[in-house]
Amino acid sequence: MILISFIGFLLAFLAIGLASYFRSRKTSEDYYLASRQVSPWLAGLSAVATNNSGYMFIGVIGYTYTAGLVAIWLMVGWIAGDLLASQFIHRRLNVATQRTGEVSFNGVLARWNGSDMPVWRRIAAIFTVIFLGAYAAAQISAGGKALHGVLGWDQTFGAWLVALMVLAYCIAGGIRASIWTDAAQAMVMMVAMLLLFFVGVYNIGGVLATVGMLANIPGYLDLTPPNLLIPGVPGLLLFIFGWVFAGVSVIGQPHIMVRFMAIEDPSGIKVARIWYYSYFAIFYALATGVGMLSRLYLPELQTMDPELALPSIAVQLLHPALVGLILAGIFAATMSTADSLVLSCSAAITNDIVPTMVNNSVLIKTTTALITGFALIIALSNSSSVFSLVILSWSTLACAFGPLLILYALQRQMTERAAIVIMLAGVAVALAWRHLGWHENIYEGMPGIVAGVALGLLLSKSRHAVMTTSPISHE
Repeated sequence: MILISFIGFLLAFLAIGLASYFRSRKTSEDYYLASRQVSPWLAGLSAVATNNSGYMFIGVIGYTYTAGLVAIWLMVGWIAGDLLASQFIHRRLNVATQRTGEVSFNGVLARWNGSDMPVWRRIAAIFTVIFLGAYAAAQISAGGKALHGVLGWDQTFGAWLVALMVLAYCIAGGIRASIWTDAAQAMVMMVAMLLLFFVGVYNIGGVLATVGMLANIPGYLDLTPPNLLIPGVPGLLLFIFGWVFAGVSVIGQPHIMVRFMAIEDPSGIKVARIWYYSYFAIFYALATGVGMLSRLYLPELQTMDPELALPSIAVQLLHPALVGLILAGIFAATMSTADSLVLSCSAAITNDIVPTMVNNSVLIKTTTALITGFALIIALSNSSSVFSLVILSWSTLACAFGPLLILYALQRQMTERAAIVIMLAGVAVALAWRHLGWHENIYEGMPGIVAGVALGLLLSKSRHAVMTTSPISHE
């Protein structure tokens, strides 16, 4: 029954994605930005589904299973930082996309102030391909883990299946296929997660009984992470503040920000944000709750793989047809996010590294296929957890692109050389922070972004200063 249900729902998700072929206009703008005609509600729902993806279903629930209630600070910090950054960036990015006419995230940033930055653009594209490729590998790995946890299938087979379906989506409809399937799986997974949480609590005997059982696990309901660099409340606040920067880091993720770039009218950004944050807060809270319930229902995962918590608890609590639905939802989430990542990499190559390819449909789709193969190879050879791999890629991209977007929002102008220095400095600080092991207490994106912005303020000028010193400023 689980297998039949899984295949049925998965085929439905696949059909939604493939149906986008009939709306395709065979242009690079349509392939990468859906001709900039995406409805605001659809963009918001797609952006949050892409943000959550295998990271939420597999990584966050697995982390919560291990860490306990302290994982709630990830949610609080992340959403707060994401919301804060969106106030200044999303609308400006949409307007800049219209102004520049670019189809890639890097292209818009490179031409934000009118002139192009070709060298910065190519370096940024290389970062995009490497780290979004690793991110895509994490999604492919998450799909393999989900199949293994429920159906017992080999994770390698699951990874191949995700990769092949991702390629089908990308070839069929580009970003439109991803957005449509995002919306479908987001709605399905919200219902499924609500059901899983309430059934789990009900079977234990209610909220009070659940809290009592969790309290019996030593330290599981503690709100302070162990081994803080700075003990006590100051250390906790610094820990939370670090995760605020994880939320701010969303502005540096091309595969998410492209959704806001694809909205036709900047006035629609507000509606998109309402859908995005409403869904995000509810779903993240449910995911945290399910992760903690999994510790009660599946204590044996402590010695196995905690990232199998969601599919495993679904098998215990739900009817096989609903288990198949959840598995198909997870699978669709990993696919729709993975194809967004692959498409962003493809755009970086065809629009930023080799721009002569951007108007050739065959070369665009061939590049997409090669990127998918690259991500699959990483997924099959890398032993890192989904959570760790996503956070590494997330923080690196955030430090590469986030400072520049913040500086643009602050009306700063800079030379291409300064932009390159800012990008490389932010990434170097983040990677060094992680290498030293300090990321266990403070998310490495925080020092990386702060370093990039601080350096940028020194190396750039305000737009007002540039205009007042310009020889044509009084014309």
